[in-house]
Amino acid sequence: NFSCAGIRHVGIISRHSYQSLMNHIGDGEEWGLELGEGGLEFLTPYAMSTSAAYRGKLENLYFAMDFLEYGPADELVVMADSAVLSNIDMTAVLNAHVASGKDITVVTKAGIADGVKQLDLALKLGENGVVADMAVDYVAPADYVASMDIFVMSKAWLMNQVKEHVAHNMYHMDRDLVMGLWQKDAASVNVYEFDGIAMFNESVEEYFYNTLSLIKKDVRRGMFAANHPIYTKVRDRVPTYYGEGCEIENCIIADGCMLDGEVENSVLFRQVTICEGAEVEDCIIMNDSVVGEGAKLKYVILDKDVTVRPGAKLYGTAKNPIIVKRGEVV
Repeated sequence: NFSCAGIRHVGIISRHSYQSLMNHIGDGEEWGLELGEGGLEFLTPYAMSTSAAYRGKLENLYFAMDFLEYGPADELVVMADSAVLSNIDMTAVLNAHVASGKDITVVTKAGIADGVKQLDLALKLGENGVVADMAVDYVAPADYVASMDIFVMSKAWLMNQVKEHVAHNMYHMDRDLVMGLWQKDAASVNVYEFDGIAMFNESVEEYFYNTLSLIKKDVRRGMFAANHPIYTKVRDRVPTYYGEGCEIENCIIADGCMLDGEVENSVLFRQVTICEGAEVEDCIIMNDSVVGEGAKLKYVILDKDVTVRPGAKLYGTAKNPIIVKRGEVV
């Protein structure tokens, strides 16, 4: 999304699996980020702070101040979390922020609040989209909209606020900066309402549901819009082989797979092998995994390089799928 909007100075802060993330993204070549001024930078993770515990995004930004100071002072900063996926036109978001004249723009999605899911930041809008209420870590009713954890603000303003909040022992982006300043009438908040597909991957259950929902044509088209391409690390493989006796129904299949069994309502990553007699239903199977002859899988997530022995049976549920970690043999 940043690349499509022409944003060429991108910093990444990771709380988990830092090495894995660096291996995947590399120098950002596949996203065109190694060419532009500024380019791609991996920033010091939160574990380098003076505290042993994670205290919030504002502390992360405080330790990334050198990154924020790069370039002209009148630039805008876009902050985006990685747990909410969308194919959003970031140029439109930036233009809306500038036109609003507000201190902060929060990107939101309607239809997520349902009285059951706890939202990091929930907003209730009044007339003309003006913010009427905010709540943090709130099980919001359906008349609230959910923050997509995308924020836009001026760089100089953000840097000043980060320094002030950290100095006063406040580290929470949603609670202390956005809601805190809004409640004190110390910052104006603009809301950009996103009307496309947004996937909140904040639990295993949500990840499982969202990944399988890509099988639906309207969801897939919303996430992979023809006029707004999705880039990833290039790993070209040979075309998938469909054996004479295989039965494949309602699936997303990547390249390089070897399919001789039955697969239904599932997502298969690159170079997955489904042996003869195997039955796979409602599953997510990642790169280079092998499902042996006669094995039966339902509601299962296999990480990379997993081997399922011939005849094995794994049955989970939609709310509690079985997860097999990378490299395991079951």
